[in-house]
Amino acid sequence: MLKPKVLFPQQFIHKHPIHHGEEFGVLCWNTQKLTEKPEFQRTLARVLTDYPSLFLLFQEVKLSAKNNWLLPNWSYAVAPNMQTRRSVYGVLTASGYAFKEAQARLSSKREGMFATHKSYMLSHHSLAEGGSLLVVNVHAINFVRARQFSQEIELIKEEILEHKGPLIVAGDFNVWSRQRRLSLLQFCRSVGLRQAIMVDPHHVKAYRQHPLDFIFYRDLTLQETLAIDTSKVSDHNPLYARFRL
Repeated sequence: MLKPKVLFPQQFIHKHPIHHGEEFGVLCWNTQKLTEKPEFQRTLARVLTDYPSLFLLFQEVKLSAKNNWLLPNWSYAVAPNMQTRRSVYGVLTASGYAFKEAQARLSSKREGMFATHKSYMLSHHSLAEGGSLLVVNVHAINFVRARQFSQEIELIKEEILEHKGPLIVAGDFNVWSRQRRLSLLQFCRSVGLRQAIMVDPHHVKAYRQHPLDFIFYRDLTLQETLAIDTSKVSDHNPLYARFRL
């Protein structure tokens, strides 16, 4: 059984809203299904020591169906795109702030030999002065035509158009062609997103000279960015951005 049955898993333990003027780090990383590996967990701990973050946006996580790779000190939710008897795979959004709600989504199209979906997560995080920060964690569909890719991006746009206020959209967008990159840029313009340009961009995963991983934002002040060299723990390096509300 490859298509996931349920939202799996989630843990909401924080009640702290985000206050005006508060700063927070965002770490975005395609983990290449290595989340249960000790080497990955050691590297993550080291990265978070150097770059404290209050949001973790992971793509291609792998969680054991029986012994979940839990983040004991984080609130989190997973949007799975594949499920087997032993494991669940998908995107994971974790935060040190309260989750107002979390919505898991599957792509409408399927890809690859196993005809699997991709997934993305929309999570709302309360602001102390009212409203919410919307965080969209995306692993975009890959092995489909550019037109189908554009249609999937349009579905994400429809989900977030009604949101008024701060917004972060980040992940692995699989924009390895000019047509895909243009679709992504049009999407960003349509919802007022700016790109967090990385320091050390040569550490950003690319294919045919097209970067694949991005952090976009709206109604936040960008303080700092970095593409972090983790010595190829995953085939992608993590992206870090620090924002002030």
